[in-house]
Amino acid sequence: MSEVVIKAEPRNEFGKGAARKIRRENRVPAVLYGHGTDPQHLSLPGHELLLALRTPNVLIRLQGAADELALPKGVQRDPIKGFLEHVDLLLVKRGEKVTVDIPVTVVGEVADGILDQLLVSISVESEATHIPTGVEVDIEGMSVGTQVTAGDLKLPKGTTLVAEPETLVLHVAAAPTAEPAAAEGEAAEAAEGEAAEAAE
Repeated sequence: MSEVVIKAEPRNEFGKGAARKIRRENRVPAVLYGHGTDPQHLSLPGHELLLALRTPNVLIRLQGAADELALPKGVQRDPIKGFLEHVDLLLVKRGEKVTVDIPVTVVGEVADGILDQLLVSISVESEATHIPTGVEVDIEGMSVGTQVTAGDLKLPKGTTLVAEPETLVLHVAAAPTAEPAAAEGEAAEAAEGEAAEAAE
């Protein structure tokens, strides 16, 4: 996994007013914590941070007020405009194992039926500097009744599963047929007819 370098500035003023002032400067309030250290309150460049967060579990190398490696653990966005309001960063060290959620993506097409994907991410443990970008599931040719559990996923070397192996990730279900729908329609029409006769 590549590292994204972001310059951090110290943040000494707190509260909603101070946070709004930071955002007006196109920066984002952040807190760096972990390893039993006192939380560090930082201000990060908004555009650079926004670009970095497009990558799941991005590894951020902070420079300036804090020269550390960090993983984003909590991101607050404005519910309407979508801009970053606050970010929590977890301090990590090289060689350290961390638990993260990585995306589950499917490739291919099922032979018949409908794909029902229950999980779009899965919890794994990986070295902080070698977090996989995700895991792929090849569904090419799968037929109705086929299931894929967390234990079936082919994780990259050095990555171990945290989720229960029996957890269902996806399965192929039978496609609904037109017959039940037609039968329901006929039943509804019959009920309407009976109601009309009773009214007369």
